[in-house]
Amino acid sequence: MDHAYNGMAAAELDGVTWQKSKHSNSQGSCVEFAKLPGGAVAVRNSRFPDGPALVYTPAEIEALLLGVKDGEFDHLIH
Repeated sequence: MDHAYNGMAAAELDGVTWQKSKHSNSQGSCVEFAKLPGGAVAVRNSRFPDGPALVYTPAEIEALLLGVKDGEFDHLIH
C-alpha cells in the first residue's frame, strides 16, 4: 500500500493485525487498531470489520492516547 487515506475499506488492508481492547464487551462493540507499514495506524469498528477504516499518523494516535490516559475524554462515557 503506497498511500493511506481516511475512508478506505478495511478489507483493503491486507496483512495487518487488528487489535482491540481487552475491555471490549462480548457483543464486539469496540474499535480496533492496526499498525500499518510505514507507521500509520488504521482504526475500524469491530462490528463492521469489512467496513471503512480511518488512517492516522503516529503523532495523531500519540495525542489521542495521551489524552485518553489523562482522562480528557472521560466525559464521553459518564
